[in-house]
Amino acid sequence: MAPSTDAGRGVPPYVSIMGEEPIGYVYMRVADQVEQEIRSGRLPRGARLPNERDMGAQYGVAPGTARRAVQELRDRGLVVTLPNKGTFVVADRPEG
Repeated sequence: MAPSTDAGRGVPPYVSIMGEEPIGYVYMRVADQVEQEIRSGRLPRGARLPNERDMGAQYGVAPGTARRAVQELRDRGLVVTLPNKGTFVVADRPEG
C-alpha cells in the first residue's frame, strides 16, 4: 500500500462532510422549525399538521424523521395527536 501523497503536509486525515449547520439531530431541527411557525402564529391553535409523509416531503426528511419531530412537539406540549384524526396545535401564540 503506497503512502498518501499528502503524508507529512499537515493535512488532516479526514474529509469534512458537514456543512455550516450546527451539529444536531435532524428531527430536532424540524421540530424547532414547526415550533417557530406555531410561535409566529403561522400555525394557529387548532391547525392540523400534515401527515408524516407530507410533512417529510415539506421539510425534506424521511417520514420516520417527521414522526420523531411530531413526538418532540408533543413532548414540548405544543401539539396533540388524536388517533385516526391527526395532529393538532394546542399551544397559543405568546402575547407580546
